[in-house]
Amino acid sequence: MVKKLKIFDNFNIPNKFKKSIILIGNFDGLHSGHQKLFELAKKYKTKYKSKVGVVTFDPIPKMFFNKQIKNYRLSNFNQKIIYLNKFGVDFVINKTFNKNFSKITYIRFIRDILSKKLKSKFIFVSNNFRFGFKREGDVALLKKYENNFGYTLIKPTPLKKNKKIISSTIIRKLLEEGSLSKANAFLKRNWEIEGKVQRGRMMGQKIGFPTCNIDIGNYVIAKPGVYAVRARINNKTRVFKGIANLGYRPTFNQKKILLEVNIFNFSGNLYNKKLSVEFLKFIRGEKKFKGIEELKNQIKKDILKAKKIS
Repeated sequence: MVKKLKIFDNFNIPNKFKKSIILIGNFDGLHSGHQKLFELAKKYKTKYKSKVGVVTFDPIPKMFFNKQIKNYRLSNFNQKIIYLNKFGVDFVINKTFNKNFSKITYIRFIRDILSKKLKSKFIFVSNNFRFGFKREGDVALLKKYENNFGYTLIKPTPLKKNKKIISSTIIRKLLEEGSLSKANAFLKRNWEIEGKVQRGRMMGQKIGFPTCNIDIGNYVIAKPGVYAVRARINNKTRVFKGIANLGYRPTFNQKKILLEVNIFNFSGNLYNKKLSVEFLKFIRGEKKFKGIEELKNQIKKDILKAKKIS
């Protein structure tokens, strides 16, 4: 059984978690580049008999500084914790990123937090890591103060595919373009949205294809259209195949983005239940139909395609 990691919301952690290997970043999506980092951290954990801790921020700083950015995340906090647990992380400090925290200078972050509070033994960061007031801190400064504050900086070589560094930014772009298979390859798993089933206008049921409606919150908006999916209810292990429409439902003149999931071979009430929706394949883009019959015929074709996808 996988040992459950500890979650803290500040830097005042118990002594047994100090002098650890610390990885700092947003780790949005926990993609293959991140996974490479955690594999290396695991080797250090074994060699130096230390715990592995993650310092991450909520909201993502970019979303804090630019309030216009609403749909950005590849994964929510719950998903992040599940993935980190699998990667052998012992504890997570999920620090609220607010106005006060944004004003901490880079030297205070190094001296007061990384050194005094955490007593970090090793610090893992990406090459483009920035921190401190006005993002004045960088990898070079972390390196410069290594000896002063008793830690060792580790900055692994970034993972590349087709000469491009794998990053959360690239994966978001791939999803927005409809390049789901590439995005999934970079994630090393299928992209997944988690959300609560809401009561909708029951349009799906009225036309013979009942759907679970999910508000996607602040997840990135993948290319609107129809997808073959797998779904799990309330984090249970049983998996159902299905089809999903992510979009604005132009045939019904809707304005808000919505994820609608039709689960195959399932009957029951799922309102207020948590649904995890795994995106397997992009089937087609969103389209406005002339009428309900044309839409129904297309849905039947889409379902046949989705059922052939494992």
